[in-house]
Amino acid sequence: MTQIEAARRGRITEALQTAAAAEGRRAEELLPLVADGRIVIPCNPLHPGLRPMGIGNSLRTKVNVNLGTSQDFPGLEKELAKVDISLAHGADTLMDLSTGGDLPAIRQRILARAPIPLGTVPIYQAGIRAIERHGSMLAMSSDDMFAAVEDQAREGVDFMTVHCGLTIKAIERLRRQGRVADVVSRGGAFHLAWILHHGKENPFYEQFDRLLELARAHDITISLGDGLRPGSIADATDRAQIEELLTLGELVQRAWDAGVQVMVEGPGHIPLDQVEMNMKLQKRVCREAPFYVLGPLVTDIGAGYDHIVSAIGGALAASAGADFLCYVTPAEHLGLPSAEDVREGLIASRIAAHAADIVKDVPGARARDKAMSEARKRLDWTAQQALAIDPEKFARVRGERKTSTEACSMCGEFCAMRVVAEFLGRPGKDHDGPC
Repeated sequence: MTQIEAARRGRITEALQTAAAAEGRRAEELLPLVADGRIVIPCNPLHPGLRPMGIGNSLRTKVNVNLGTSQDFPGLEKELAKVDISLAHGADTLMDLSTGGDLPAIRQRILARAPIPLGTVPIYQAGIRAIERHGSMLAMSSDDMFAAVEDQAREGVDFMTVHCGLTIKAIERLRRQGRVADVVSRGGAFHLAWILHHGKENPFYEQFDRLLELARAHDITISLGDGLRPGSIADATDRAQIEELLTLGELVQRAWDAGVQVMVEGPGHIPLDQVEMNMKLQKRVCREAPFYVLGPLVTDIGAGYDHIVSAIGGALAASAGADFLCYVTPAEHLGLPSAEDVREGLIASRIAAHAADIVKDVPGARARDKAMSEARKRLDWTAQQALAIDPEKFARVRGERKTSTEACSMCGEFCAMRVVAEFLGRPGKDHDGPC
């Protein structure tokens, strides 16, 4: 029985209990939201040591970390180091997007190491196997695609991105639209090339019921991928993107009817003035299913700093209704991220998520900020470090730049709030930025 099926029967599963406790909520509160599909709990029973968590309505905004090998950098150990960094810095989920090396072995090592939900894109494995066996990604069959899904489900993968909305009709809409950046989704490009080469419909769309059977058997959360997401702000909210979204909205209902958990992936590059509208449009079309966004990136020129670009868009998107942010690293558009890139990208997205949670009045969000302000007023550096989103960097900078006073080295003895507190007759001391 899947999580959504159990919830519809009024059954509180162990996974729901764990997810609710992590939010400081009662499982009974979340039960109807899981039953309605507005919360998903990616939770494959075959994932060893998994700590289930929820994504969706009224919950803390979650952050995903993408990692994985490439053909140029197939080494596993560096990716495992990124897993450790992700866990240490508060990632909620991981996605293994490996395309180089022994893919099943890589997944198994990550699954064994990470007690948080793991996602994949099965079309990568199907395409790479076709290249290895036949010399071309286009040689994969529809059975190869479904075999990759089943293999990964049996390994313990918790959620999978499948580009079911990239159909023949959507491709024709793309042709007529005309784009600056065409298709920037790797999985979307695999599907588009296969469809045009074979002159056949996308198997994941045409045989969606087959996909749902596999997902239900392993309680895989289907993440409906946006193969036609805009990769340039000039392409944002165009007809091709909306055509795919309309199809995804229909597939959400079919997944729910089949007792399968489902979330929907959202656009990549969107100018600031279109972010809120995109979030509300998706929520409307997809009936409040959890929304998973890459960024979004609000300008195209931030190469080297796209974690900042993404955090700007992510904060706005999540405050407008997105439930799940996929991090972006400084190396986006440049190369495979380093371990440090992973850390910076994750922290940036977590800041965006928390900023949105304040707006959404997620329990505990405002209280944490207030506690930080109170600790600053007391010049309680220990409490500040514990409350900081990156305690390691806090400790490093503080250690490098101490002064002879209790305040920080920006103002020292001229700390504004300490001076004012003395004149107001209050005992607190603090620092709140440059004088």
